[in-house]
Amino acid sequence: MKHNVLVIGGTGKTGSRVVERLNESGHQVRIGSRKSNPAFDWDDPASYTPALKGMDRAYIVYYPDLAVPGARKAIEKLTEAALKEGLEKVVLLSGKGEQEAEACEQIVVDSGLNYTLVRASWFNQNFSEGAFLEPVLAGQVALPMPDAEIPFVDADDIADVVAKVLVDDNYNGQTITVTGPRKMTWSEVVAAMANGIGKEIKYVPITIDAFKGGMKSAGLPDSYVWLFGYLFEEVLGNPENQEVSDDVERVLGRKATDFKDYVEKTKATGVWNQSVPQTF
Repeated sequence: MKHNVLVIGGTGKTGSRVVERLNESGHQVRIGSRKSNPAFDWDDPASYTPALKGMDRAYIVYYPDLAVPGARKAIEKLTEAALKEGLEKVVLLSGKGEQEAEACEQIVVDSGLNYTLVRASWFNQNFSEGAFLEPVLAGQVALPMPDAEIPFVDADDIADVVAKVLVDDNYNGQTITVTGPRKMTWSEVVAAMANGIGKEIKYVPITIDAFKGGMKSAGLPDSYVWLFGYLFEEVLGNPENQEVSDDVERVLGRKATDFKDYVEKTKATGVWNQSVPQTF
């Protein structure tokens, strides 16, 4: 059976991959973004209903993160609009070990919609498509919490899981936790990239305050500075959030992507061969 699916955040790390997979499977996909038509803007609740109209399923990615103030109210309004528009099911991307995100999950659970929750660990792709790309290019990655062990997950694995559970009602009411197959420290992932790419990249441990100060100096918004501080202190600082899950294998019937394999496939794209952006 083919579905009409709204992918909110359909140009992002996981959303773009989910769109690709759903299109390949013959589903009708509508991207929910500020530049799409109809436009979808998390800051404008009036945009929710037009984007949902005619859809029967939706993948929900809240930007920048479910932990930020305002997320709960937005998720509440979105699920209310989805119920009114007669959607059959929603899949919410959530954060592994984020208490604030769990409050948003509960809103979805109580919404009256069929749902699947997908809780993700930190993305591998943060080192190639996100905040940590420039430090990798510069050859020095300075991050706090050197002892944290993180089961980094690949965005392709997340997309494969989401694309499956979106259209498979056997996963209704379930919480799927997606992680990589092993836990790694920052120094271990930096070493894995250095070895795989064939260039020198150093990991430099710093304090959380120094990290947040660097973000402020770089001109990042206060909301981002707060968010990263929260993720480091509350999420990475909790050993319970560092557990490896086998849900990727349970859903897909294959092993989760190892970080070493992520490095190999990303190296082939050439993204790590570019010059460090210069600011003048």
